Amino acid sequence: MSRYLDMVDHPDHVKKLTAEQLEQLAGEVRQELITKLAKTGGHLGPNLGVVELTIALHRVFSTPKDKFVWDVSHQVYVHKLLTGRKQRFHTIRTTGGLNGFALRSESEHDCYGAGHAGTALSAALGMCAARDQRGSDEHVVCVFGDAALTNGISFEALNNIAHTTRRFIGILNDNEWSIDKNVGAIAKYLNKIITHPGYNRVHSDLERLIKRLPKGELAVRLGHKAEEAIKGAVSNVSLQHVPGADADGRGGAASSLIFEELGIRYLGPIDGHNLPLLVSTLEYAQTCDHPVVLHVLTQKGKGYEAALQLPEKFHGTGPYDAATGKSPAAKPGVAPAYQDVFGEAMIRLCERDTAVVGITAAMPSGTGLKALRDRMPQRYYDVGIAEEHAVLFAAGMATMGFHPVCAIYSTFLQRAYDCIIHDVALQELPVIFCMDRAGLSANDGPTHHGLFDIAYVRCVPNCIAMAPQNEDELVDMLFTATRQKLPVFIRYPRGNGEGVAIKPEPALLEVGKAQVLRPFGNSGRPKVAFLALGNMQPVAREAIALLGEDCDCALVNPRFIKPLDEATTEYFGRTAGIVVTLEDHVLAGGYGSAVMELLAERRVTTPIVRIGWPDQFIEHASSVDYLREKHGLTAARAAEQVRALLAGAGAAAGREAAVA
Repeated sequence: MSRYLDMVDHPDHVKKLTAEQLEQLAGEVRQELITKLAKTGGHLGPNLGVVELTIALHRVFSTPKDKFVWDVSHQVYVHKLLTGRKQRFHTIRTTGGLNGFALRSESEHDCYGAGHAGTALSAALGMCAARDQRGSDEHVVCVFGDAALTNGISFEALNNIAHTTRRFIGILNDNEWSIDKNVGAIAKYLNKIITHPGYNRVHSDLERLIKRLPKGELAVRLGHKAEEAIKGAVSNVSLQHVPGADADGRGGAASSLIFEELGIRYLGPIDGHNLPLLVSTLEYAQTCDHPVVLHVLTQKGKGYEAALQLPEKFHGTGPYDAATGKSPAAKPGVAPAYQDVFGEAMIRLCERDTAVVGITAAMPSGTGLKALRDRMPQRYYDVGIAEEHAVLFAAGMATMGFHPVCAIYSTFLQRAYDCIIHDVALQELPVIFCMDRAGLSANDGPTHHGLFDIAYVRCVPNCIAMAPQNEDELVDMLFTATRQKLPVFIRYPRGNGEGVAIKPEPALLEVGKAQVLRPFGNSGRPKVAFLALGNMQPVAREAIALLGEDCDCALVNPRFIKPLDEATTEYFGRTAGIVVTLEDHVLAGGYGSAVMELLAERRVTTPIVRIGWPDQFIEHASSVDYLREKHGLTAARAAEQVRALLAGAGAAAGREAAVA
């Protein structure tokens, strides 16, 4: 039996299906998501939740002329299936395959790419302003989640929408989750809207009106008669009678919908899985000459019981059994993941030091702080997707004698750079930044790779930056960080550690002191010094093995990026015939750059081989190993460059001898 999904090769094809066929299409899309992602992994839960919404969008609007801007954009899998990419869908998040996010270079139907939350409203408003400037008539539809409303950028955009344009369509996709359960006042505010009996009454009236009237009359009636219900009755019941309010509802929180107060017409809430209702409401929104926000209620993981039971797991999952939802069993003897080592270390530190607290920006599981939340919830803070706030919040705690630990992915900490400089480093506050996912997040791609943190930290005064070579050293560094009076940054990769046993008691490291793991011997062979930062130690050891007896190799674990161990670095720079630096970071401004700058200042002219990521955004792939091989972050490449330098030196010496 042929599927309707097989017939959809362009979004225009969605417009030709009947209402009943659209319902069947939704079921087929869900099955496609469940079966294909079982092999590749991916953001299953968010996409199962927007199946009907995405179909309705393509039914009513016409991309690429009309623009869909998706916040975070991890929920665009359905959009990709409906826009000519279903034949390649099985390749999503794999080497050479479809990207897991919207990507402008991948399709004309992807008008804006993103991998971080909170960007969509501002970007969509910019598109509206550009449209108004040139006098064109395309629609711009912004799909943003309830979690995005915990991000400050979203409110900066909301503040400007009504002032900037008359035609803006926002869709608030409310599923109560980001990755973990949403937290804070915004989540409670939205819950008030969807549970208040006054809203439910008006919502029911609106739904009946939409279902009953033809499209043309519907627009007129909604534009006039229903306007009073939405702007009056709906708005005025939202936040009255809250604690602290007067008898008439004043004096507490604002007594009307925040969207209406900002000049944006609010529609909803409506069932985000009711296709006819979604289509009718979007057709009305299409006719509006004022900004509107449609509030749709969706269920993350809808249609797949495993995703409904484990929404956090299936937000972004690896491969799984489609029938059961179970992930493959972990192989015996596999080292724990860095994030889990960090989480357990935080519990031990909090038990012995009352000044230590953990802070996450909506990533308790991803960072490992879930363990602290479960064991010591009073020492744990989740601030939502609000990295700037997380850093400033930590700064405030630090002024009161605490040692806050901000566990934020390297790529997400970029968003709080001004706060790091202006509020933490300038005031010399002892905030600890644990930058998980430093290096590659291979399946996710360039929006999630943590390849820039060394460069953006190196130039900031009054801070300490470290990178552990294994999980035991991570614990030592975290313990050492709690004994400092300056900001500390610890970068470590995604994935499993080296399998090194963790000491019962962590060691206090000497700040700014490298560890010489292998000194030079006394042979007359060419001396090569390997300075391998963090998780590049195994690559350095393999390169040394490849060079074998041809070279006398030393191996250094730098530990500290800032302050750099200048004495050790200069010693090996002067003693070696070649210095090799290795880092899981871009070469521009990275650890190798720091070594080059120091040796240049000391007038050391020893040749330097730098192994690191090139000056480009690194694509996604199935594995880190593939990308390292492609871009030259391998032992073979390091050994090859050393041999080339040695051969060049030998040839030059031969020429000099011949001339003499």
